Amino acid sequence: MRVAKTRKRPYKSPLRQRQAGDTRRRIVDAARQLLHSEGYDGMTIEAIAQRAEVSAQSVYAIFRSKTGILIALLDQSTFGLDYDEVVLQALSASDPETRLRRAAGVARQIRSAQSAAFDLMRGAGVVDPELARLERQRERLRYEKEESMITFLRDAGSLRPGLSPKATRDIFWMLTGGDVYRMLVRERGWSPRKYQEWLADTLVSALLRPERSRLV
Repeated sequence: MRVAKTRKRPYKSPLRQRQAGDTRRRIVDAARQLLHSEGYDGMTIEAIAQRAEVSAQSVYAIFRSKTGILIALLDQSTFGLDYDEVVLQALSASDPETRLRRAAGVARQIRSAQSAAFDLMRGAGVVDPELARLERQRERLRYEKEESMITFLRDAGSLRPGLSPKATRDIFWMLTGGDVYRMLVRERGWSPRKYQEWLADTLVSALLRPERSRLV
């Protein structure tokens, strides 16, 4: 009689995970410091490793390339404690209009942080094709994550008549995107607060049933 073998789950040491997180943060911090002081060309894997006090092999193993490090820099700049707070506030809203208006606050937080991070990279000499690649990667990820918002609006029966979930998602993605923020805030001089208020009103008017909106 054969006894079935019990598959052992891999053990993940909390200490080891914490050490890995600390190593990752040191590498990203070192990369940011080098961008400031040496520019993109001076932000080599070897220089990052030396400043972070790790091996170059460790940097490659975690991030694979300088592009991977730039992505981590963007994420660290964008998804900090302030981001967590505004996202929690948005997700806590059970009313569709309130959630959309709070989503405008999330967009403002993301756009302000990413704008500053991209400014740092441009000033450090990161070439435009590389920045464009990073932005496309961020936009694909953002589009994927926005599905939950559209599903919430659909399930609440709040979508404007004639507007499909896909069209709603496309419009939401466009309005909360970086181009709109750049044109209004950076080129036309709107304050981030004015941008957020306009975006909240526009999202509600464009996506929700008129009877669900206090604005119509």
